[in-house]
Amino acid sequence: MRSMLATLADRAVVRLSGPESRSFLQGLITQDVETLTEGALRYGALLTPQGRLRWDLFLYGEADGVAVDVAAGARDELVQTLTLYRLRAKVEIAAAADSVLAAWGAAPEGEGWRPDPRLPATGWRKLAPTPAPAVGDADYRGHRLSLGVADPAEDALEPLYPIDANLDLLNGIDFKKGCFVGQETTSRMKRRGQIKTRIAPLTFEGPAPTPGAEVMAGELRAGRVLSGRDGRCLALLRIDRAQDAALSVLDRPVRLDVPPWLEPAFALENIPAEA
Repeated sequence: MRSMLATLADRAVVRLSGPESRSFLQGLITQDVETLTEGALRYGALLTPQGRLRWDLFLYGEADGVAVDVAAGARDELVQTLTLYRLRAKVEIAAAADSVLAAWGAAPEGEGWRPDPRLPATGWRKLAPTPAPAVGDADYRGHRLSLGVADPAEDALEPLYPIDANLDLLNGIDFKKGCFVGQETTSRMKRRGQIKTRIAPLTFEGPAPTPGAEVMAGELRAGRVLSGRDGRCLALLRIDRAQDAALSVLDRPVRLDVPPWLEPAFALENIPAEA
């Protein structure tokens, strides 16, 4: 197995520095930041007050704060949002020029690589100090799709709940850390078992269906397609209707392909009764 490398032009970096940078983020995002040590990498998100997903975030522990890897199109808005929340906190917030690198397959050579916290198979990530053009990002998207891991910024058609996007199964939510924006809704969904929809992969013959196309279980609407490529796509599915059903999209048969890490969400005892 060889190491595969990509420069992710669809990701960008915001850097927070100062003595209160970790405690500032701690009260905002879904992940525990106060225990984030220098050299560590964690996955989390910033939600709306209603608990919808705004942006998923990779959090790199640094000596004087935290570097945040976010969707490139959201970088400036993230800076503005964090600045509004800052008030009197002793933290500096600024866009950074770093490139985001990803590696998968064999362990990459060189320093600075950190294991991707979502799944061991997703590989490693690293920040490079200078901008670089996209290289291999399509290959990386294919790798991510093969694992059934969604990129909320790329794959979602509208803001989702973080559990819809499986952040609870990808180490993106720390339910023991205390308060964060949108915590009440997120914790209630998890605690009461009100999780009716999940992003999951579908397989089929031929090209991917158009994003937004309905996934049908017989005559019942089971979900809709989000994104994909030949032979495989991600869809937002009602798990009670998609499980053990004959599925189709635009009259073409498709098959639910639940990866091992997602199987607990599709276990019969965890599927809410149909409403």
